[in-house]
Amino acid sequence: MKLVVGLGNPGNEYASTRHNVGFMAIDEVAKGYNVDFKLDKSMKGMIAQVNNMGKKAILLKPMTYMNLSGEAVSAVARYYSIDIEDIIVINDDLDLPCGKVRFRLNGSAGGHNGLKSINNHLKSQDYKRIKIGIDKSPIIPVVDYVLGKFTEGERVDINHAIEKVVKSINSFINEEDYTKIASHLNI
Repeated sequence: MKLVVGLGNPGNEYASTRHNVGFMAIDEVAKGYNVDFKLDKSMKGMIAQVNNMGKKAILLKPMTYMNLSGEAVSAVARYYSIDIEDIIVINDDLDLPCGKVRFRLNGSAGGHNGLKSINNHLKSQDYKRIKIGIDKSPIIPVVDYVLGKFTEGERVDINHAIEKVVKSINSFINEEDYTKIASHLNI
């Protein structure tokens, strides 16, 4: 079984912000499989279950706010006995141009508080990541920027990035080779 995590913050005020691009992507994955998210308070997140020709996955949107995402990820991984190598996290990345996507097999949090929390709770950095670039502003403070909304032009780039991410997540769920997943993204 796979665990696919989209990072973001709960609540309508954060719905279309740059920091919620992980939620936006995982919502599109769920649409593609025609599954709905349901709140599971014990898991501290919104969960949808995918069964695609015998390939199973849990889709997770942590409801803990970004800085505590690891609480939900570790709870779901423990409950469903999901191995670290079967976890993939979709998150925003300030260091990538808007709409650029990168696949990583593992690595540090790189300053991302959601990833820091996941690293701490899983006691590992060995889960996969799909990073969606949101760029950064030279004049807007980081907190204000990530909690700001995409411009119309950025939204076009983000929608294109999310299409690539959905294709890659489908490959991950179907247990395709990681080099194929990376080839969808790292171009």
